[in-house]
Amino acid sequence: MRRLNVALLAIAVALPAAAADYRSVDVPAAILYDAPSQKAKKLYLIRAQTPVEVVVRLEGWAKVRDAEGTLAWIEAAQLAERRTLIVTEAGAELRASDKADAPVLARFDKWVVLEHVAAAAPGWVQVRHRDGASGMVRATQVWGL
Repeated sequence: MRRLNVALLAIAVALPAAAADYRSVDVPAAILYDAPSQKAKKLYLIRAQTPVEVVVRLEGWAKVRDAEGTLAWIEAAQLAERRTLIVTEAGAELRASDKADAPVLARFDKWVVLEHVAAAAPGWVQVRHRDGASGMVRATQVWGL
């Protein structure tokens, strides 16, 4: 029983460390590869400020997941700590507050990148668009949280 308690405690302590690690691409366009090497097969390009989830780090490389769930390798130096989100639902609404009936300030097309400002009320996130518009969007309409 004591071993079980120790094992459960170790798991509980490790869980916060397993939180998602989101970054954004910090170069105009980055090449994603199928392995952690510039000699590996090039898969596709990803544009600046696009959010990715880092799932593995390995000697100057990061294995990342994009908003569509694709896994690939990117040079770690091409990632920034700055958090961005990407709109996953066409017509996502930027609202003045975290209320469903708050005034709509803007609507975004799918794949628009937004700057993550802060967490808001449950189900909402505060964002800023590159044009300066700032407000709240539903967390279900963006990826990168």
